[in-house]
Amino acid sequence: MRLLGIDIGGTGIKGAPVDTETGELLAPRQRLATPHPAVPDAVAATVAQVVDGFAWTGPIGAAFPAVIKNNVAMTAANIDESWIGTDVAAALSDATGRPEVVVLNDADAAGVAEMAFGAGRDNGGVVIMTTFGTGIGTAVFLHGQLVPNTEFGHLEVHGQDAETKASELARERDDLSWDKWSKRVNRYLSHLEALLWPDLIIIGGGASRKADRFLDRLELRTKVVPAQLQNEAGIVGAALFAGADQTRPRPPARPRRRSPATRPPGGRRP
Repeated sequence: MRLLGIDIGGTGIKGAPVDTETGELLAPRQRLATPHPAVPDAVAATVAQVVDGFAWTGPIGAAFPAVIKNNVAMTAANIDESWIGTDVAAALSDATGRPEVVVLNDADAAGVAEMAFGAGRDNGGVVIMTTFGTGIGTAVFLHGQLVPNTEFGHLEVHGQDAETKASELARERDDLSWDKWSKRVNRYLSHLEALLWPDLIIIGGGASRKADRFLDRLELRTKVVPAQLQNEAGIVGAALFAGADQTRPRPPARPRRRSPATRPPGGRRP
């Protein structure tokens, strides 16, 4: 199945058509800068540009940096707060003119891709995908099944939100050596390990491209491996999620209620 995956991030919006049977991108990915402020109209318009770049007319899966419940953004840790309470799928559908849009959390999307085609493939038990970038995202899997919307990047470690000290952005902001930063990462992952006792931890996000600089400095009980799909993971995972949505049974359509303005005089229904 060919589906379009879109990965909406704090700095860039990326997309490409994906072969959901193999996880391969079917065209070079397109990337546009995330507008600032990243308000709904501006972000949706940028997504529409990416979609139009592929002349895409079919279903779309989108990875979004927020807790997503029934396509609605419930948080906005790394995107404009005006998204909170917004139906992200509806906003993207309106902007792109494509009716079939589904949305999931961005770390969940990356994890779905890694479990299907990357470092988590064929791994049972508890697997945690962590994405170190602008913030810290997490995706948790039990026997291959996603537990959606875990926000363990916001664990409190020594009285501070973990992602403010251990994200890749924090490393760059504080000009940390790899040794100092890896100690922060190790402290954070040790807390996560003590809570969930995982069988595997996958390090993703921008930091995964530089895993050779810090991975061997970590001291954990759990096996830790770098993500394999790197910057393509969100795109692939979003497309896979859209594909799963296409196979879910649809509830029967409910008849729309007439508004009072459309009822016959006297308020009687025909």
